[in-house]
Amino acid sequence: MTSATVDRARLRELFDLRSSYNALTGGLYAGDPYPIWHDLRATGPVHEGTVHELTGHPGTLYFQGLPFPDRPHYSAFSYEACFEAFRNPEVFASSSEPVDPVSGAYGHDNSMLTMGGEQHHRYRGLVQPSFLPNNAKWWIRNWIEECVHELIEAFSSDGHAELNVDFCAAIPVLTITGSFGVPVEQALEIRACLNTDQARVIEILAPIVAARRSEPRDDLISVLVQAELTDENGVTQWLSDNEIYSFSLLLLSAGSGTTWKQMGMTITALLQRPDILDAVRQDRALVKAAIEETLRWTPTDPMFSRFVTEDIEFFGKEIPKGAVIHLCVGAANRDPERWEDPDVFDIYRKKRPTLAFGQGTHMCLGMHVARAEMTVGINALLDALPNLRLDRAAEQPEFVGMYERGATAIPVLFDVT
Repeated sequence: MTSATVDRARLRELFDLRSSYNALTGGLYAGDPYPIWHDLRATGPVHEGTVHELTGHPGTLYFQGLPFPDRPHYSAFSYEACFEAFRNPEVFASSSEPVDPVSGAYGHDNSMLTMGGEQHHRYRGLVQPSFLPNNAKWWIRNWIEECVHELIEAFSSDGHAELNVDFCAAIPVLTITGSFGVPVEQALEIRACLNTDQARVIEILAPIVAARRSEPRDDLISVLVQAELTDENGVTQWLSDNEIYSFSLLLLSAGSGTTWKQMGMTITALLQRPDILDAVRQDRALVKAAIEETLRWTPTDPMFSRFVTEDIEFFGKEIPKGAVIHLCVGAANRDPERWEDPDVFDIYRKKRPTLAFGQGTHMCLGMHVARAEMTVGINALLDALPNLRLDRAAEQPEFVGMYERGATAIPVLFDVT
């Protein structure tokens, strides 16, 4: 990678949390939803209505499970209710329709993300080994480390930077496209087309897939073209181009969309607490603790949705077949029944599993890669930028968004050696 080829102005345009595209998911919401979610959880673990309606955010929003105006909607706010729904995919399904990645339209909505049962198990088993914790070094060595250090090198002599876009946003998109073998100069084009022109994304990926079929390399596309899938009849075959395209679109959407926001919120939380930042700087074992606490305290995706496949009584609510239930993991991760002083950002608290990456069979496939990106990135910043601190003369970062939450610009100062 050559960081000079990354257009920083284009990065800012593509990763503006308040853009017209992000407005569709509630990106313009600038309030703090947690007090409202606390009140909702205190009055009942499950409520009728969508999370944004119950939070007081008007209008129609688009996200997984939304808007579906013809279906009844319910929202869960307690840890126990969300956990139970995640762990019961037969009743709480990821898709309202059957998924056909072979002959259906390619896209992340027709991919492993929305599969269920044995179909999901088979497809996930193909690629999961590349995303297990013991393969994090593969990602770090091949893509993450070089990307992180070259991005820092681009501003390390300036004495100031805007970390949210110039650093956090660039890392995951360059990591994922790099693992596909996409040249850096096309990485941002892919990100720009991801939601508006997926045919162009496939046009870029198609020759790479074809090349890896004839000559595999040490990258993710090579893993996919060599993966063997055994169907329900015991017939073994390789993934089709359509299946690879759908999985690639899923990774591009999830990998380049969530990690940068979570990293930005982690860095912001530390910068806003200089004493904790200094403790982390002195003891790097605390970097992991800071990341895990931020995932609990303010996950970038505070809601997942599931489609109810049968009439069910669920935590005091009679929910009919065909309804959508929205699992507010942001509220669940601050459930006082599970965590003491849940609103406090405390990197020293006893670690307990959260729902930030979901739970059950659909637990986030890329969570270990995301953790690796954040860990390498934060450590590199602390190594390279002495006396890293918020630029108090600039507009301070805020957490915004309803269904995709993140920090606004993170202006920092640091000493130049």
